[in-house]
Amino acid sequence: MKLIILDRDGVINHDSDQFIKSPDEWKPIPGSLEAIARLTREGWRVVVATNQSGLARGLFEMATLNAIHAKMHKAVTQAGGRIEAVFYCPHSADMDCACRKPRSGLFDEIAARYGCVLSDVPAIGDSLRDLEAAVAVGAIPVLVRTGKGKRTLAAGGMPGGTTVFDDLAGAVSALLTPV
Repeated sequence: MKLIILDRDGVINHDSDQFIKSPDEWKPIPGSLEAIARLTREGWRVVVATNQSGLARGLFEMATLNAIHAKMHKAVTQAGGRIEAVFYCPHSADMDCACRKPRSGLFDEIAARYGCVLSDVPAIGDSLRDLEAAVAVGAIPVLVRTGKGKRTLAAGGMPGGTTVFDDLAGAVSALLTPV
């Protein structure tokens, strides 16, 4: 099975330091929807793993998160792609949960749902915590410069083996190009 794990904010859609709190604020990064469509056409199963602490902070309700994800699914579908599932952590950083990245809980859920180990599964994110969660389960860490990616790259300290691309489209092109 060809599986790929994507972070949401900063990878698929533009990020905001004030959080994405409504469907109107969810805006795809140019090329990201088409990149997911390319993955789908090539037989990849695309899943999203995202921290959504805005729920715990009271910035939006579950119905709003569902509406944001419905908009994302619709946009991806209209581009010819498919996101199979969205795994999210609703907790804030101070809640000490197992699912908030950089912990591996979301990735463990994905492995359980798909009945696989995540070694050699690409995991694309824009923050150090995305990369750390990937490495914790043996997935392949991939950083994009969109979202918080440029800041993450400038800060350094990334896990060994991390590859870096300008955006999701670039990462997918590299992944799908035979070596």
